[in-house]
Amino acid sequence: MKTIQGPGVFLAQFAGDVPPYNTLEGLAGWAKDKGFRGVEIPTWGSRLIDLEKAAESQTYVDEISGMLQHYDLVVTDLASHLQGQLVALHPAFDLPADSFAASKVRNNPQARQEWAVRQLMLAAKASRRFGVTKHVTFSGTLLWPYLYPYPQWPDGLIDAGFDELARRWLPILNAFDDEGIDICFEIHPTEDLHDGLTFEMFLERVNHHQRCNIMYDPSHLILQSIDYLAYIDHYHERIKAFHVKDAEFRPNGKTGAYGGYQPWISRAGRFRSPGDGQTDFGAIFSRLTGYGFDGWAVLEWECCLKNSEDGAAEGAKYIADHIIGVSERAFDDFCKSDADQEVNKKILGL
Repeated sequence: MKTIQGPGVFLAQFAGDVPPYNTLEGLAGWAKDKGFRGVEIPTWGSRLIDLEKAAESQTYVDEISGMLQHYDLVVTDLASHLQGQLVALHPAFDLPADSFAASKVRNNPQARQEWAVRQLMLAAKASRRFGVTKHVTFSGTLLWPYLYPYPQWPDGLIDAGFDELARRWLPILNAFDDEGIDICFEIHPTEDLHDGLTFEMFLERVNHHQRCNIMYDPSHLILQSIDYLAYIDHYHERIKAFHVKDAEFRPNGKTGAYGGYQPWISRAGRFRSPGDGQTDFGAIFSRLTGYGFDGWAVLEWECCLKNSEDGAAEGAKYIADHIIGVSERAFDDFCKSDADQEVNKKILGL
C-alpha cells in the first residue's frame, strides 16, 4: 500500500481579478497559508500560466516550480477542463461554451475545435516539463442533449457519437503517451463520460488505451445516485486523480436529479464543502488507500452556502485529517510464527 499525497487545491475556483487571487504567486502564498502542499493549475486563459510558453520553455517552467517551492508547494497536475470540453461540443452548446476559447476562434466551431486539440497537445508537453504524470480534463459532449431516450434515439446514434468522440481523442491520447502522461477524464454530468458505463464505452473504442484514465470526484456520482464506493472497486486500476468535493442529494416531492431548472441553492442535488455533505470520505480514503492509490487528494471547492475562504481553510485540514499514513508492518506481527512447513503439516493433521 501507499500513502495518498495532499492536501492539494484546484486553483480554478479561487482565481480572480484582485490580489492575491490574480496571479499564481499570489495564490501560492494564499495556498500555503491555508495549509495546502500542492496546487492544480488551470491552463485556460493566461492569468496563472502561459500554456504555450510552458510547453516550449523549460526555463519558464523551472521558474514557476522554483517560485512554488519557495512557498513549500509543488504542482500536482495541470487541468484543461474548458479546452477538453471544446474538443467535442454539440452545436446546442456553441454559444454557451464559445467563451471557453480564445477570442480569435470564437463563432467558428471548426477553428475552435482545432484550437482546443492544440491546447491539449501543448498541455501534454507542459505536463512533462513540470515532471507530473497526470493531467485532468473533460471529454466533451456530443450526446448530452440525447441523455433521455425520448424522442426515441435513431438507430446507431449513440454508437456514432462515441465513435466520433474516440476518433477525436485518440490522437490526443497518443500525444500524451509520447510524453508519459495519463489523461484523467473528470466523470461529470454534461460530459459524454459521465458514469461508469459511458467510460467503458469510450475506453473500448480507444482500444483500452493505457493513457485513458479517470479523475474520481464522488460528488458527481452522488448527484446521479451512483454507489461511489463500488465505483472505486470497479475502476480503481484507471483512477489516477482525485478531487475532494462533497455533495448532498435530497430529492423531494417537487424535484429530483434533474433539478427543475433551479439555482444550486434550490436543487435536490447540491455541492457542499468537504464534511458538510453526505459523502463518506473516511470510506473513500480507506478504499483508495487499500487499492494503492498514491496520487494527490485535491480540494475542488464548490459550495452553494459556505464562503470560499472558510471552505479552503477547512478543506485543507479535512483532507490532511483523512490521509492514511500506511503501515510498514501488520498490526499483529508481534504474534506471527516463522514459516515452518513441518509445523504447518502438523497443524493440518497431515
